[in-house]
Amino acid sequence: MIEPTLNYVPCPGLAAASAPAALTDVTGASPAQYPAAHRMAYWEWNATGNPAHPHVVVCVHGLSRQGRDFDTLARSLSAHVRVICPDVVGRGQSDWLADPMGYQLPVYAADMLALLAQVHQQGPIATLDWVGTSMGGFIGMALAGQPGLPLPAPVRRLVLNDVGPVIQWQALQRIGQYLGYPARFESLQQAADALWAISSSFGPHTPEQWLALSQPMVRSLPEGGLALHYDPAIAVPFRALTPEAAAAGEAALWQLYDHIQAQTLLLRGAQSDLLSRETASAMQARGPRARCVELAGVGHAPTLVAADQVAVVQDFLLAAPLETGALAE
Repeated sequence: MIEPTLNYVPCPGLAAASAPAALTDVTGASPAQYPAAHRMAYWEWNATGNPAHPHVVVCVHGLSRQGRDFDTLARSLSAHVRVICPDVVGRGQSDWLADPMGYQLPVYAADMLALLAQVHQQGPIATLDWVGTSMGGFIGMALAGQPGLPLPAPVRRLVLNDVGPVIQWQALQRIGQYLGYPARFESLQQAADALWAISSSFGPHTPEQWLALSQPMVRSLPEGGLALHYDPAIAVPFRALTPEAAAAGEAALWQLYDHIQAQTLLLRGAQSDLLSRETASAMQARGPRARCVELAGVGHAPTLVAADQVAVVQDFLLAAPLETGALAE
């Protein structure tokens, strides 16, 4: 069975002076070799037989998750395309930032530009697609909705997984109840059980599926036991958000959305508390006029592990070119 390779890209902005001992660079490089940069890790999947395959799909995770969330989807896509799944800075195998206020959309988008430049240098990108879950969708909107950015190729197809320009305030309050608080676990199963307690809205999963999703969510502690994989400081700018700032952010996100030229697929968990049906309807009527697929029995956010979820994304990304406006019909 194909497995991904772990890679790193240096990005502007200082890394924290200390990082978890579990974060080691398989290339042997140390943060000291990037004195004015932090390293972003990314997982590359490629079973096409061409290490420089020109069709690249970037899959970006949600706020407190990491790139291995996409293992099932990426493994399926990798026979056809080159799949890149970054650990957004502060998560997974990536460095933590020296300044917690850097954990915001402008830094994330800049990091993705650095990533795309490196991937393009390794093998020219002719076709670029994006799959973004929650926060990863915001990053996708930032890149696809700003004409003139130095992308190696325009974003051709964009999958927004349970995310849109309007975020329900109660959903942010729910996430704030657990984000960034320290937790220590004695075993992977204990961690998986704790994660399920705050993630049951992801929808039905077998115990094996949930354990596989949970394993990359923890790191080993030097004194024994396990902790969550991310920098608790990612919660600092999140907790500084006010209803007024969120409303201003919505206006900016709608502006980005309205400038998107990519053919867009919107996935919505039928029970989502973050993406309302009203927002989904508005997204079908304006901007790229997204095609919306609602997934029964799922809230925020679909994990793209179930076969039907994988199929709808893969069929969209690998389908023949569509005529302008076809998605909205």
